[in-house]
Amino acid sequence: MDNSSFKDFSTLVKDVWEHGVYGIDIGKIIVALLIFFFFLLIRRLFSKIIINRLKALTRKTKNDMDDQVIDALEHPLRFIPVVIGVFLATEILVLTDGLQQGAYNLNRSLITFNIFWILFKMVGPLSRSFSGLKGIFTDSMISWLIKAMRALVFFLGAAAILEIWGIEVAPLIAGLGLFGVAVALGAQDVFKNLIAGLFIIGEKRFHPGDWVRVDGIVEGTVEDIGFRTTTIRRFDKAPVFVPNAKLADNAVVNFTRMTHRRIYWKIGLVYDTTIEQLRDVRERIESYILTNDDFANPSEVATFVRIDSFNDSSIDLMLYCFTKTTDWGEWLEIKETFALEIKDIVQKAGSSFAFPSQSIYLETMPGGAENFPLPDETQNK
Repeated sequence: MDNSSFKDFSTLVKDVWEHGVYGIDIGKIIVALLIFFFFLLIRRLFSKIIINRLKALTRKTKNDMDDQVIDALEHPLRFIPVVIGVFLATEILVLTDGLQQGAYNLNRSLITFNIFWILFKMVGPLSRSFSGLKGIFTDSMISWLIKAMRALVFFLGAAAILEIWGIEVAPLIAGLGLFGVAVALGAQDVFKNLIAGLFIIGEKRFHPGDWVRVDGIVEGTVEDIGFRTTTIRRFDKAPVFVPNAKLADNAVVNFTRMTHRRIYWKIGLVYDTTIEQLRDVRERIESYILTNDDFANPSEVATFVRIDSFNDSSIDLMLYCFTKTTDWGEWLEIKETFALEIKDIVQKAGSSFAFPSQSIYLETMPGGAENFPLPDETQNK
């Protein structure tokens, strides 16, 4: 190989090195990549120094909101070195007009993305300022408002990035509107459930944490009221996702809003009970209810202890009263103590509880029946 050939080869290598990838110097590409990876590596250092320092400052304040703001902004702040790395890497490269515009749009998109990511994360901590609205709106309505604000921030951020790349959002929305009409015809149930959810929240039928029952559908504790479905956890701890339309169209019993809990019993006494014993049992049970602080006053709720009916095997006393507590566990304890007291009252009165039975009376004996052998006598023969 002569000197001219070697010179031609070195010239070719130099040309490839300087214009090897879309006319970009390979050396500058390597430098740009090194810069980018350098900023990727310092993300952790940036996090430890800057973010931890900010957290230390916010812990010194009495307000918890600034702590929540820093926690929410931790990931967007960690993304800042990546944005800076991409910007410096593209600044090193000498690009053609088309690639230069693409790099410019990329940098603008990353900055826009980070700004709207910060706004999206800020919605959560700032929602604490909505606590003053709880007198007007329910917790579920405030939760929906927060979700709507996040959706709005997401939509605006996406629209801003699309505009950077020359995609006009208005014609796109118009086209999606026509498409949306077609979709809406096939998604009527979705919109029906959405509207039903708004009515449920607006009418304040129930809130998360309430114990509800929808006949034929579900009974349990409300966990979340969503846009389309409401999550109700049954007492066996299994979650049930009920479409909001089912809850809007059916009667819903909200046990959490009970003012009192009811006790309704029929107490059957044997027919041998005398009138004096019946009166004694009734008066003692009534006195126990009226003097016990666990039971609601008759002026607040209906309270009855009455001889109600003559059943096939018993004389029935109707007991109808309410406890002050609505807690199920406390109600069961009160009811148990009351049952034991009734048992003691009936025994002290000299009566007893009846049970289903039948008596057969023979008014006359057919001729020769007195000589008819009993079953035991027949078996002994």
